[in-house]
Amino acid sequence: MSNSSALVPISLGEPVPTGLLIGGRWSESPGGLTFDVENPATGESLATIADGDLEDAAAALDAAVEAQASWGRTPPRVRSEILRRAFELVTERSDWFAEIMTLEMGKPLPDARGEVAYAAEFLRWFSEEAVRISGDHGTTGDGANRIIVTREPVGPCVLITPWNFPLAMGTRKIAPAVAAGCTMVLKPAAQTPLTSLALAATMQEAGLPPGVLNVVTTTKADAVVERWMTDGRARKISFTGSTQVGRLLLRRAADTVMRASMELGGNAPLIVCADADLDVAVQGALAAKMRNMGEACTAANRIYVHRSLASVFSAQLATAMSQLRVGNGLDDGVAVGPLIDSAGREKVQRLVDDARDRGAQVLTGGVVPEGRGYFYPPTVLTDVSTDSAMMSEEIFGPVAPVVPFDDEDEVVRIANDTEWGLVGYVFTTNLDRAFDLSERLEVGMVGLNTGIVSNPAAPFGGVKQSGIGREGGRVGIEEFLEYKYIALPRRPGPKS
Repeated sequence: MSNSSALVPISLGEPVPTGLLIGGRWSESPGGLTFDVENPATGESLATIADGDLEDAAAALDAAVEAQASWGRTPPRVRSEILRRAFELVTERSDWFAEIMTLEMGKPLPDARGEVAYAAEFLRWFSEEAVRISGDHGTTGDGANRIIVTREPVGPCVLITPWNFPLAMGTRKIAPAVAAGCTMVLKPAAQTPLTSLALAATMQEAGLPPGVLNVVTTTKADAVVERWMTDGRARKISFTGSTQVGRLLLRRAADTVMRASMELGGNAPLIVCADADLDVAVQGALAAKMRNMGEACTAANRIYVHRSLASVFSAQLATAMSQLRVGNGLDDGVAVGPLIDSAGREKVQRLVDDARDRGAQVLTGGVVPEGRGYFYPPTVLTDVSTDSAMMSEEIFGPVAPVVPFDDEDEVVRIANDTEWGLVGYVFTTNLDRAFDLSERLEVGMVGLNTGIVSNPAAPFGGVKQSGIGREGGRVGIEEFLEYKYIALPRRPGPKS
């Protein structure tokens, strides 16, 4: 699969490269630096991989810039077929990719397989979009000129992916860039680089030419990304991560007027109305809260339930949460794996302790288990004060705070009282109420009677400080294309 000298054996498939991918070649960092990738379920080292530095960052961008002109002229059908082959390879290797993600990120194997299927769909979706890039033609109002509008790749792109969905966030950025004809430098999260390296090797095997995708794994993320952004030759940045880091990257992007796509944090409200189907609402809340152990920007962070249903809803949700088996994601029957690291678990416990100190009642969970690994039990809290920290911070863990409400206008006001606006969830059996609340919520996406909104065919993104731009759907490729207008004078035709 690659010519890297250091490989990580995975039981279900090919070894995983551990070097840097620059200009189509796998290599160690010239500086010889490395870092370990930890299994969050055991605390043990999985692999030692190359720790890229500024020299590596410069070489990766050089390779992307050098490849841009020829890659941008590649026929759309060629780009489409590469993505289609990548889709087929990722799908064939579902168990392999799933095992890699479970080992380095912790999510249970069934969830990891679900992510593989989700991630692969971005490759298929954008393989179809590659051949549908179109322009426009018209005539100026005075009739003097023809207007010809074409679409061109924006140019070399900086891609930065998070640790919580390492495969899906990779394909969600790489696929539209490939489809549009852009080259890339990719910096995956230091906690989960193996998935990105496996994806890069698979893209090579699918026929992606050297230099189109370059990968620098590093623990010096700030310095490496700054090197790319201040260079002036990279023309776009696409980032998924925290709002705090997104603000910093936007300031840097301003210096060279880079195009920017930002998929940032969330503080999703989930509203259960008095007329909601209780079973649907509980299952929807469970899905919205527990996807990826709650480590998702789309996770339900604040659950508002009409007072007439709050008690029974909380009890049923607590019962469902308490029945989820916690453990190593490789083990059969496990539904909740570890959190990503000790810092992530400490934050979750801090938020639970703060809520308890302010009067919250714990129906289930709330205590860090003994033993190795960064596990945290599914937790349901009631009587959560509105001034609790977890009502204004992303929890990023398996904790569900339930707050009763009486008035819909008031709950909408509270739901919108946040700097974030990624997604909201509404449960009701009244169609007018469903659309009314969906329209009033200040979010980029709404789940109506469902806890899952993400789909490659739909535009993913938020408003306010949850981000800029959209990924996926028909608009996803637009982020990687520029318009070019050509004015062509009209010649008068021959007189008859």
